[in-house]
Amino acid sequence: MLLTVDIVIYNGFKALEAIGALSVFTYANTHLERCGLSERYDVKLASVRRGEIPSDTGVPLVSAKSLNTLSLPHTAIIVGAWDIEKAVSRAPEIVQWVEAAAGRMARTAALCSGAFFLAAAGLLDGRRATTHWAVADALKEKYPSVRVNADCIFIRDGRIWTSAGVTAGIDLALALVEEDFGLDIALAVARDLVVYLKRPGGQSQFSAHLVSQATHHPGIRDVQAWILANTQKELSPSEMAERLSMSVRSFNRCFKRETAMTPSTFLTRARIEAARRMLEEGNSPAKTIAARCGFKTYEAMRKAFHQTLGVTPLAYRDHFGLHHGDDQAEEHLR
Repeated sequence: MLLTVDIVIYNGFKALEAIGALSVFTYANTHLERCGLSERYDVKLASVRRGEIPSDTGVPLVSAKSLNTLSLPHTAIIVGAWDIEKAVSRAPEIVQWVEAAAGRMARTAALCSGAFFLAAAGLLDGRRATTHWAVADALKEKYPSVRVNADCIFIRDGRIWTSAGVTAGIDLALALVEEDFGLDIALAVARDLVVYLKRPGGQSQFSAHLVSQATHHPGIRDVQAWILANTQKELSPSEMAERLSMSVRSFNRCFKRETAMTPSTFLTRARIEAARRMLEEGNSPAKTIAARCGFKTYEAMRKAFHQTLGVTPLAYRDHFGLHHGDDQAEEHLR
């Protein structure tokens, strides 16, 4: 059985997104062959014309297939671009193709800002979708009928899939492989690519460190740095506000205006990131990690992990850790 996948590119497309998805399906084929299975992906780069298509890097990729409605793939994946609105306006043929073809394909996906092509074709009307955080507001404004959730790594709404930025496209492609051929094949590909299989679709595309780097207010940025350096301590809202000589109410309002999240949410994410590093790199017991990262109990850490990452701390270490703790001793914590 062949599952056909067309990765749709156009002038100025993000090369890393196309190559990332292409690599996932190509590596999957290798593992399917090793397992003695007859199923394969038939993956092609497709565009409005055949031949070399210039990417955002200046290095072209070769489109082996012209888009048409007579030869449709099982799955179509449209990649993003830096100036996506200009890219959409310059490639109306892709919008028209999506509009005509999507209903006859098993899956239609968009990576990063590629969601604009689906939105322009009306495919996202009334649906949940995500995109790169930098263009999420533009997607909301231009296509108000789309239910944009800018905080997700990827979203599936029926037969329509959308993802956040570049590396999130790999997560989406791995999810497609898992749906087609099971967890073991997807996990083998993830190990080849040295990525975590698989970040849950609902996982946030924002880390506490990235949020801090993007903060313009110098005082808020200093408070964030202080939080990131002191996750093991009990940090109260009044302590945070006092560092800027603000009332708690004014501080909370200023912090949320700068970061689109509350100080307590930022603190929780900072603690989760600290815990993730310890789970990845060491073999300390989960209860010890919880205490060192500022969680009052292991159950509090477990709840935070499940709400933010969609997995428990021990499941995270099983997938991504270099070492494992005492599995039998911690089995009851799962």
